Amino acid sequence: MNRQDALDTLYTYTKSDGLRKHALAVEAAMRAYARKFGEPEETWGITALLHDFDYEMFPTAPDHPVKGSEILKELGCPEEVRNAILGHAHYTNVPRDTLMARALFACDELAGFITAVTLVRPSRKIADVEVSSIKKKMKDKAFARNVSRDDIILGAQDLEVPLDEHMHTVLEAMKSASDELGL
Repeated sequence: MNRQDALDTLYTYTKSDGLRKHALAVEAAMRAYARKFGEPEETWGITALLHDFDYEMFPTAPDHPVKGSEILKELGCPEEVRNAILGHAHYTNVPRDTLMARALFACDELAGFITAVTLVRPSRKIADVEVSSIKKKMKDKAFARNVSRDDIILGAQDLEVPLDEHMHTVLEAMKSASDELGL
C-alpha cells in the first residue's frame, strides 16, 4: 500500500471534509515524527491517513477501529499499520508497543486540538498559532471539551518527548501542510 492507495481508501470511506483534513493533519505530524526518529515516513503517513477512515461507517466503540481493521486486512494493509490504528483507541486494549503506534496516539488528539485552536483565531490561519496559544486553550476545559487533554499529555509522555516540544513538532508539521488542511 502506498500513499495514493491510502488516500483512495480514505476518500472512498470518508465523505466529511473535516475528517479527511484531520487525517491529513495527523499524516503531516506523523511524517514529521518519522523523519525525527529515522523511521519509514511512507508507512507512518499511511497509518495516519487510515487511522479514522472507518469512523463515519462505525462511529461507536468498539466498532471503530476494529471493523475498519478488518477492511484494511482485506485490502492487504500491513499488520503493523493495523495494530497501530487499533492501538490509538484505548478500549481495544491493543498495546501501543511500537514507536509508530505511540506516535499515532500522540498525534491524533493534538492535531485535532490544534485545528480547533486555529479555527477560533480571528484569522483562522495556523500560521498565527503558537505553542503558548495551544497551552492556554488546554487550560480552558470548556474549549474543545471532547478532546482529551489527558491523552495529549500521555501521548507526549509515551513518546518520551516534552509536551512543549511535542506541541511544537505537531504545530510546525501542520503549518507545513496548511494549504492542504485549509488552515
